[in-house]
Amino acid sequence: MERYIEKFTRYLEVEKNYSSHTVLNYRLDLEDFKKFLRGIDLEKIDYLTLRKYLALLKERNLRMRTVGRHLSTLRSFFKFLTRDGYLKANPILMLSSPKPEKHLPSFMTEQEVARLIESAFAKDEKDERGLRDRAVLETFYSTGVRISELAGLNVEDIDFIGGIAKVMGKGKKERIAPIGDAAILCIRKYLERRKRDSDALFLNKSGKRISVRGIRDIVKKYILRAGIKQGVSAHTFRHSFATHLLNRGADLRTVQELLGHANLSTTQIYTHLTTEKLKSVYDKAHPRA
Repeated sequence: MERYIEKFTRYLEVEKNYSSHTVLNYRLDLEDFKKFLRGIDLEKIDYLTLRKYLALLKERNLRMRTVGRHLSTLRSFFKFLTRDGYLKANPILMLSSPKPEKHLPSFMTEQEVARLIESAFAKDEKDERGLRDRAVLETFYSTGVRISELAGLNVEDIDFIGGIAKVMGKGKKERIAPIGDAAILCIRKYLERRKRDSDALFLNKSGKRISVRGIRDIVKKYILRAGIKQGVSAHTFRHSFATHLLNRGADLRTVQELLGHANLSTTQIYTHLTTEKLKSVYDKAHPRA
């Protein structure tokens, strides 16, 4: 089993060009499956074996989304093995995935976002940390990038004249994200006062590239300072970015491109968030509402 896992992860790295983080998640899922098999030969894995594994996952009280991810990993794994001739038949074809839980992402109002960002301010023009925090928040909301993408930005990725950022997304796919004047101005001020030179756009107190956890800590700090409602996290910036664009008339395809979603179906969840907005407008405007 181990050698097939090695072949599969190599395929993901070389042919699919998946990120190291994604490949690691696939490997962890497969290591869990290997532990369940307890030495059962790959050729002897059948529908019943997979049903037992699915039952085990459910017994762990895992979220349906997590169970679905495990099965998605196995689907890709067995598809690879049958395609390359390591298996004669794909044993997972008849196994149906559990229905995913439908959780609408939380988002902030435009007023809450403004209050949150404005709660980060520099004490003076030499307050490097305050300038950095404001630049992080402005850039986060302005671009709608993922937290990891924000942490991975380099200074050279920002086109200060054109108002765009070059973003390295999932699967090492590069895309262009527009960035607003407010964020550009904050980044300029921060870089002008930054004491350490680095390719990375945002640095931590040690002068190294800021981590994903570091960005989460910044957001958490200002959520508390601004008194924003519970249930808001760093990722809420991305949800708010998408929701506000749709509320203001952006089309779904454009929002898909801006978010870096491979499939439109992933973006469509944000249309549910705008339903209440539509109802509100309808109630106010329709004479017979």
